[in-house]
Amino acid sequence: MKLTVYEILNTHTSKGGECREKESEDSPPVGGVGCEASRGGSNEYFTPIDLLDYIYAVLHSPTYREKYKEFLKIDFPRVPYPKDKKKFWQLVDLGSQIRQLHLLETADKYITSYPNDGTNIVERKMTKNSIGYEQTGDGVGRVWINDEQYFDGVPEVAWEFYIGGYQPAQKWLKDRVGRELNFEDINHYQKIIVALTETDRLMKEVDKVGVE
Repeated sequence: MKLTVYEILNTHTSKGGECREKESEDSPPVGGVGCEASRGGSNEYFTPIDLLDYIYAVLHSPTYREKYKEFLKIDFPRVPYPKDKKKFWQLVDLGSQIRQLHLLETADKYITSYPNDGTNIVERKMTKNSIGYEQTGDGVGRVWINDEQYFDGVPEVAWEFYIGGYQPAQKWLKDRVGRELNFEDINHYQKIIVALTETDRLMKEVDKVGVE
């Protein structure tokens, strides 16, 4: 059985009082949506953010996206029930990691560098005649912003990664052609690269867990 997010949030069940939602971590469960689940063998009621993270993981499953790609273009996403508690919490954990990455909350362990001094002005247009990405090794390369400066160690998967029909690592720079990058901009771009690289890895982990 598959439900939309709206339907899940408005589903009420009454099987022995097992299905409840907590208003917060410290509050007792109240009548409403949600189901009793467990982490590590102890009973625990999931919260709205857990449900959001489960759905976020499902929507980042490559297998799910391929299976429902035509449907996703014309309707709300259909969210399958988890097979069991273990799988539910595994997907909650992965969804939480992806969500926090996309908010750039956990993308501060840089995997790239910005070694050269210069004007910091984005001059490369990221086109065939004004290339931005130069491969320097197995799956990694440099993203040039002008003829002297570049971000080094950028995974190709991050450079090519698509979200919502565009490539963030490329679009972010294209939107800033002719502008000078400040210190915060340089750090922000490196966070984007971390987020995209880790998202690709975590999406593969979601598929390993499996989405019904």
